[in-house]
Amino acid sequence: MKFGYFDDANKEYVITSPRTPYPWINYLGTQDFFSLISNTAGGYSFYKDARLRRITRYRYNNVPIDMGGRYFYINDNGTIWNPGWSPVKTELDEYQCRHGMGYTIITGKKNDLKAEVTFFVPQNYAGEVQQVVLTNEGSEEKTFSFFSFEEWCLWDAQDDCTNFQRNFSTGRVEVVGSTIYHKTEYRDRRDHFAFYTVNDEIDGYDTDRDSFIGLYNGFHNPQAVEAGKSNDSFADGWSPIASHYKKITLAPGETKTLVFILGYVEMPVDQKFEADGKTINKVKALEMIEKYNTPEKVAAGLEELKEHWNRLLSILNVNTPDDKVNRMVNIWNQYQCMVTFNLSRSASYFESGIGRGMGFRDSNQDVLGFVHQIPDRARERIIDIASTQFPDGGCYHQYQPLTKKGNADIGGDFSDDPLWLILSVSAYIKETGDWGILDEMVPYDNDMSIAKPMLDHLKVSFYKIVNNLGPHGLPLAMRADWNDCINLSCFSDTPGESFQTYTNPKFAAEGGYSKVAESVMVATLFTYAGPNYVAILKHLGMDAEADAAQAEIDKMKANIMESAWDGDWFLRAYDANGEKMGSKECEEGQIFIEPQGFAIMSDIGKDQGCDKKTLAAIDERLNTQHGLVLNNPAFTKYYIQYGEISTYPGGYKENAGIFTHNNAWIICAAAYAGAGDQAFKYYSEIAPAFTEETSDIHKTEPYV
Repeated sequence: MKFGYFDDANKEYVITSPRTPYPWINYLGTQDFFSLISNTAGGYSFYKDARLRRITRYRYNNVPIDMGGRYFYINDNGTIWNPGWSPVKTELDEYQCRHGMGYTIITGKKNDLKAEVTFFVPQNYAGEVQQVVLTNEGSEEKTFSFFSFEEWCLWDAQDDCTNFQRNFSTGRVEVVGSTIYHKTEYRDRRDHFAFYTVNDEIDGYDTDRDSFIGLYNGFHNPQAVEAGKSNDSFADGWSPIASHYKKITLAPGETKTLVFILGYVEMPVDQKFEADGKTINKVKALEMIEKYNTPEKVAAGLEELKEHWNRLLSILNVNTPDDKVNRMVNIWNQYQCMVTFNLSRSASYFESGIGRGMGFRDSNQDVLGFVHQIPDRARERIIDIASTQFPDGGCYHQYQPLTKKGNADIGGDFSDDPLWLILSVSAYIKETGDWGILDEMVPYDNDMSIAKPMLDHLKVSFYKIVNNLGPHGLPLAMRADWNDCINLSCFSDTPGESFQTYTNPKFAAEGGYSKVAESVMVATLFTYAGPNYVAILKHLGMDAEADAAQAEIDKMKANIMESAWDGDWFLRAYDANGEKMGSKECEEGQIFIEPQGFAIMSDIGKDQGCDKKTLAAIDERLNTQHGLVLNNPAFTKYYIQYGEISTYPGGYKENAGIFTHNNAWIICAAAYAGAGDQAFKYYSEIAPAFTEETSDIHKTEPYV
């Protein structure tokens, strides 16, 4: 079942029903200010960091789903509705949402009144522009009440949703003309504030949530909207919001355009206030408002954004006989790669933006997808990532994008992380020819006093694996590898313990994790990534070091064939008891997807036909009509020696779920091995353009 269609000419996906199987979202912003917006205008905005600079509030796992966003309410003589249908959910006469490259256009029509709202974050701008075009398409004059609505988050998203004893007493606002300023904590510890404005005179406002919505009402029936007028409420503590109210009259055929701006401002500490020492210095905010305070300026800003995306998407293009391949490769795959560059996995409708930052592994992987589009920013990102590495080659698993420092709460010892730095740096050099990045002085643990050239970071990454091998000469699994839910040193039997950060005390004497548990996935990743390091050394004329590194790779390949080849596929791991994981000898979880692709692309056992046998096993044991499952058979009971993976029901998450990420490794491996038809079959099983007809089954967006 479809809920829309692709508009390839405009690079848009057009959603024709607000009742999608799950909220279908878009990401706005390409630099520092970002917004998540659903097809019904749900979502939120933040500056750089979804946790530490959350600008508007959003409630995850809510009932009903997707509550909170940038809402516009219309009260047309008692008929109350939203252009995006939600949250009032009045049935509309017409509805459409167009998710484009960095912008979203939502159009609704009810009783001859049409409302078209365009949302986007302009280039080089710390704000979201929202242009509302209201048109009376009827034959009679219309007079109606129009309301905007945003709910402020008190900056730190985690603190905002937990520390109520303080937060109910700190909210502060200021209203000047048609602009509502959010200035919680600005007079003391913060150097930033936000604002929400409209380019027209207003007839009223609300800044207190209970006054606008009502203590026992909801987003679907705000008491101010039902009353048809605002309260001019002024928030002092509790829950500050920003809502504009305007009474509008339109003659038949008449159109009125309003431009709203949600903005974020940082001020130098010595310039925070005006001369009185109390009034916030609004000079930057007024400059931002002036930049997009007319429809003409908005049109120019939107065109600049579209030109930006056209440039990025023009760098790599294919022309195949299959339109679905063309639209995925030329538009949506590249668009998604840029979004993951901007946000990694830090904020989505499944990641709250609170529990994690940017991933070391994730962000290095992302470089592989976007380096051809913005190589300069790729270089900057690689240096940021490498700066969170430790001198021994380990690294923080995550870092906060606002501070660019490692997240100590998560820590490190994820065994695959260092290898992805080798792949990202080599991909950057291949794309740009910029060998100078290897001479760049990059700190360890963000400490410039112990900075070393990037080449040194690659060396310690490589030897972090070599120097941490188990009984079979395979890399130690440590806390986890790419599969964060295979936790071979955890052995958790206590509810609430984190599988990723908890390691069983019995391994304390061994350095915090088992010196027996080994990852075959990391072994094959090492043999795949390692030759890139060797090639760099040879290019630099460091032949002795190159030969030494190659010897380690050759040794690893031999160890894999001796101890990790199961006869028809490669093992997944050895657990802390020295038992095989991912073997036909196992009762469950006999075959795993992760090590297979890298083994094939490393030519491990190729002369013995291991590549062909492995591809046959993958097709027989892992493939489904919806893509390749992660493992098979699924685990049906808790294996304490394996960790989190066995806690999920079969088919969910890492327990035999379908991960498009590692499906791609197999697609590449099949193509590498000459099995092009098999590769394309797997591609067409997971590429969104090919699965659009079954959107009701997939539930999530059919375009990314």
